[in-house]
Amino acid sequence: MATSILHPKILLIENDPAASNAIRGALAVAGSGSFEVEWVRQLSEALVRLSKKGIAAVLLNLSLPDSQGIETFDKVYATAPEVPILIFGNGNEALAKEAVGRGAQDYLLPGNLDYSLPRALRNAIERKAVDEALYLERERAVVTLNSIGDAVLCTDISGNITYLNLVAETMTGWPREEAIGKPLAEIFRIVDGATRQTARDPMDMAVEQNRTVGLTVNCVLIRRDGFESAIEDSAAPIHDRAGRVIGAVIVFHDVSAARAMSIQMTHSAQHDVLTNLPNRLLLNDRIAQSIAAGHRWNRPLAVIFLDLDHFKYINDTMGHAIGDELLQCVSRRLLAGVRASDTVSRQGGDEFVILLSEITHPEDAATSARKILLSLNAPCSVGGQSLRISGSIGISVYPADGEDAETLIKNADMAMYHTKENGRNNFQFFAAEMNLKAAERQSLEGSLRCALEREEFLLHYQPKVNLDTGEITGVEALIRWQPPGRGLVSPSQFVPIAEDCGLIVEIGRWVLREACRQARQWQDAGLPFKRVSINVSAVEFRNKGFVEGVRTILSETGLEARYLDLELTEGVLMEDAESTAAVLQELKTMGVHLAVDDFGTGYSSLSYLQQFPIDVLKIDQSFVHRITADPDGSSIVSAIIDMGKNLKQRVIAEGIETEEQRAFLRAHHCAEGQGYLFSRPVAASQFAHLLQMGLKETIVH
Repeated sequence: MATSILHPKILLIENDPAASNAIRGALAVAGSGSFEVEWVRQLSEALVRLSKKGIAAVLLNLSLPDSQGIETFDKVYATAPEVPILIFGNGNEALAKEAVGRGAQDYLLPGNLDYSLPRALRNAIERKAVDEALYLERERAVVTLNSIGDAVLCTDISGNITYLNLVAETMTGWPREEAIGKPLAEIFRIVDGATRQTARDPMDMAVEQNRTVGLTVNCVLIRRDGFESAIEDSAAPIHDRAGRVIGAVIVFHDVSAARAMSIQMTHSAQHDVLTNLPNRLLLNDRIAQSIAAGHRWNRPLAVIFLDLDHFKYINDTMGHAIGDELLQCVSRRLLAGVRASDTVSRQGGDEFVILLSEITHPEDAATSARKILLSLNAPCSVGGQSLRISGSIGISVYPADGEDAETLIKNADMAMYHTKENGRNNFQFFAAEMNLKAAERQSLEGSLRCALEREEFLLHYQPKVNLDTGEITGVEALIRWQPPGRGLVSPSQFVPIAEDCGLIVEIGRWVLREACRQARQWQDAGLPFKRVSINVSAVEFRNKGFVEGVRTILSETGLEARYLDLELTEGVLMEDAESTAAVLQELKTMGVHLAVDDFGTGYSSLSYLQQFPIDVLKIDQSFVHRITADPDGSSIVSAIIDMGKNLKQRVIAEGIETEEQRAFLRAHHCAEGQGYLFSRPVAASQFAHLLQMGLKETIVH
């Protein structure tokens, strides 16, 4: 190999021995044998030799015994197009130039061979090597650009197209051959998806600012045939060796599916799954906006709190499916009875809140309440049956009954309870004396303050299960309160009070310590315990000593961090994204696993799943309950499962109650779940028995 580089082989095709000797002599003088010359006299011999490869360059006389003129060159070039060919020995300069036009490297004039031939050969060989390297580099770049998933489009400094890869051809609808040389605006038609105005040329921005720039937010590409797709990415300037901008490259990709998913998730975050009505989050925002307008224009607004009478009886006796259909029927009637400027919201269960944003007098709210009650009294056709239902309504009015959404809803709720106590199927305005309920709450708060000291709290444990094998994969610790003389009090009754009065941090630490202690005890007993998960409230998470408290409790109880999962709701995570990320990273570094609880019911922002070090997504039970009855519910569950897999996060379904729900989740490759189908929350001793015996034989209902 070294010999061929140092002594390139030259194929001399020349019939005249004297001319051949002169050429070989000129080459020998040039470099003491630096060229190795093979001489043939006829074209046929030359073609045979070229077919065997190994020739670095050809010296060709176009006049040979078996071939004359330009055809001689054509045949040599066709046999070895990769070998540089130099024309010599022919006095016909026009013919030599024609050969150069067809691919010859150069031609040599008679009489200049001694000093120009060696240099010409060297230049031809080196130029061919450079051309080959450039070709390979170009091919490698083209293959790479055509293999990536993004579209790539290049322009010159005038904004005319110079290149499109295959993806860009598909997305713009323009073949490269047709697009080359055309203005960018003709090929790359983009508009603002919201305003439909033509978006600013990204090439202009990149060239003007001489830096990489992002495409317009909400950018839409209009294909040649009019089809539209949402796109994202960037444009960057192209520089020459001197650093001058000579064009731009635009890289973009289709985000239609991701944007549609984002819109769907945003809608899901703000709307009730069953009725598609605005949920509490969106209602609070609407009330806040109405309060701001009311304050500006000095006009009132009203909040109506509606609770369906005896709905629980219908739900329990006729089934959840009938109950759900009835709620949907009620939703439609509520929407039909209000103005477009009003908001009908479902708070959960059988509770609805209606915002009347434009009233002149409080009596306007009473008129609306009467209309609502009248519409409810008409029978609903549900599941082939005619059902009648009534409702109890409470009304609060801004600004007399509250100056923020929370107070207005709370006071309307309080008025609604007074309506129920006074016979139902009616309405009442809020009155200050209704705050007696607040006094009862204070009594509960007083008992709660003593509960820790009196050891009235206990933990129940609900297993998490591998949906394929039935194996217990973990357990969720759930707090219960058992005050003297009363039954178990569920967290929903006392946790909000504990959060409001500042007790939740102390109670949360007790839960964490007790759960870790119990988990370590199961490990020491040799039971096949995997991990324990704890729910963390917003107040606990924001407490400055939270991370250190977790570290201390793990150390004191002897439980390794990898056996602990902390579950946080989306609302907790998104309250202050920057500080949240810092706290989560500390916990992650410690080895603790992090889960998003009730996923899909809060903010459901796609970005935080990548921003935060999340290990687990827990599908909210409201979605799970709908998967066998509501296509929208099942599609959301499928989307969450796929999202979790794509982000390499474990997905756990909550609230599994039927074999049909389990089958659906298994079919969609959701690995884990929990719910009454497997076990209700049980005492520590009962869970130890489950660990020992396995779920298949000891399912607890």
